[in-house]
Amino acid sequence: MAIIAISRELAALGDETVGEVAKSLNYRIIDKRVLEERIKAFGFAPQKLEKYDERRPSFFASLSQDRDDYLHYLRTAMLFEAAEGNCIFIGRGANIVFRDTPGMISVYLVSPGDIRLNRVKSYFHCDDKRAKQIINQSDYDRKGFHRYFYDSDWTDPGNYHLTINTGYMHPAFCAELIKSAVNRLGTSETEGLGRIRIQEMTLAEQIIHHIIYEKSIAVHFLEAAVSGTNVILYGVANSQALSEAAITAAREIPQVTQVQSEIQIVQEYNVMP
Repeated sequence: MAIIAISRELAALGDETVGEVAKSLNYRIIDKRVLEERIKAFGFAPQKLEKYDERRPSFFASLSQDRDDYLHYLRTAMLFEAAEGNCIFIGRGANIVFRDTPGMISVYLVSPGDIRLNRVKSYFHCDDKRAKQIINQSDYDRKGFHRYFYDSDWTDPGNYHLTINTGYMHPAFCAELIKSAVNRLGTSETEGLGRIRIQEMTLAEQIIHHIIYEKSIAVHFLEAAVSGTNVILYGVANSQALSEAAITAAREIPQVTQVQSEIQIVQEYNVMP
């Protein structure tokens, strides 16, 4: 099992490079369409997806329960695909979601400003002014998406294993670089550890789903850290009773043997609907 997470600037030949990688390794491409179809199948309203279309949400959207719902269903969809193995995620912060997963390779595709400008002019048949507007808006949206949802700097090379300048390299050569990284960093040991980590992350989302969506227990910003069959719950609740209810609900999941709560109690805490 191997997971490749590719982030890309607009006009950095992202689709072309991903296509070459998928062809070379015979990997599945998991893009926005695939994830959104799965998210909608989980019951997330299609109109809500438009607010979080890899762009910086409005201030009020970033505080709403819809934001937490979207992140939960997005992670669940990603984990569903990752469990199948041998896949390439395009954008959506997959490099952050799978950051601690053994066997995951994250790649950032960039290109010089003047080359991006000329490519956008060609793509959209526009002049320099309009091309700059398109590039600036795309960069602003993607930076905002990562900052608001993952508290991460999308442009920081430290968030990736490999950064490639596609301004001077053909997508096929970029794909060879990525394939080489996969072959060198992916071993049978890391693949085995990766499967275990995906299972733990999947269990964490199952616990969150059970507590929030099946039991309707009002713990805000709920996170579950899973190690084997041990679970630590994080979040904010306005009473100790809600924290204890969350612990009880987590113990109802068959794979769970031990639950610890780090849920903060803040009386009269409310989140926007």
